[in-house]
Amino acid sequence: MFIKRLWVFILLTTCTFYGCNSKTFGTSNDSIDIRMNRFDAALFRWIDSGAGADKSLLLQEIIDEYPQLLGLLGKTLFQTNIIDSTEFFARMETYYSEPTLKSLYSDALALYSTHSPVVELVEKELSRGFIGLKTLFPAMQLPAVYVHISGLQQNMIVADSLLSISIDRYMGADYPLYKNFFYDYQCKNMAPERLAIDGLYAWLMSEFPFKDNEGALLERMIYEGKIAYVLTQIGNDYSAQKISSLTESEYQWCQKHEAAIWKTLIERKHLYATEAITVSRYFQSAPSTFIAADAPGNIGNFTGYQIVSRYMKQTKSSCKDLIINNNAQEILKKSKYKP
Repeated sequence: MFIKRLWVFILLTTCTFYGCNSKTFGTSNDSIDIRMNRFDAALFRWIDSGAGADKSLLLQEIIDEYPQLLGLLGKTLFQTNIIDSTEFFARMETYYSEPTLKSLYSDALALYSTHSPVVELVEKELSRGFIGLKTLFPAMQLPAVYVHISGLQQNMIVADSLLSISIDRYMGADYPLYKNFFYDYQCKNMAPERLAIDGLYAWLMSEFPFKDNEGALLERMIYEGKIAYVLTQIGNDYSAQKISSLTESEYQWCQKHEAAIWKTLIERKHLYATEAITVSRYFQSAPSTFIAADAPGNIGNFTGYQIVSRYMKQTKSSCKDLIINNNAQEILKKSKYKP
């Protein structure tokens, strides 16, 4: 069952979102101190415990402390939000007890053990990042951050005041199990150093969701470019290269061929294309061989960022004004983007 689920979800988007209607947290920027709530460890203690009264107590503690996250996992793993049933928890125990997944679970807990250097670095990076976002957007709500194990499915779950990170998707590019299920271009982004930036990216997207109904490539590029640009401004020393998950050589390739990329996009009349297949190809991590044999992935994010960064230089707009401007054509025109 575990292996089948892996392949079903490998091609899905990296973030899973649910509706957000939360109030802004009443806190000053200086007091933002992110600590990851360890749902993953609590659930593993229950899975790994023997039958008896202790197991029942552990389960009740999980139900009492993590009701929202249990419901979200029910939706993402089992397509149900009915968590108050014996059948639900039996399914969850069976899922996480599968030998391959249980071994992965154990490895993830070892790498991300509480107070480990890895966890402390991630928490500091998230704290700085949310301080930066709160400075740019004072009304922005802040999430409680949780940790879960998805079985190599979604990277992030974003919901009402909640951001949960699937740490089994960040075990390091060379983690042996990844080679069985992912391509190298996917594995390079499955490292601990990507965890915080992906979490901040996911939260920012949930706060300012993509609203274009037709989904033309230009609108998607500008949207991704806006999110990337904001993240370069939050004080975490995030470069456009890091945000776009491109290696240094891949980013240099894009810079060298920026004019050719734009020319190809225009000549093929893709700028205003709305076909989902066409649009999605520009944002996949797979090499963009439809552009050139040696082109890296995520060309759309790279191009969108270039347009937005030029727009910001031309207009001197604030990040708040940028993020609420949903007129992609206006941003393109005022950017004077002509690589």
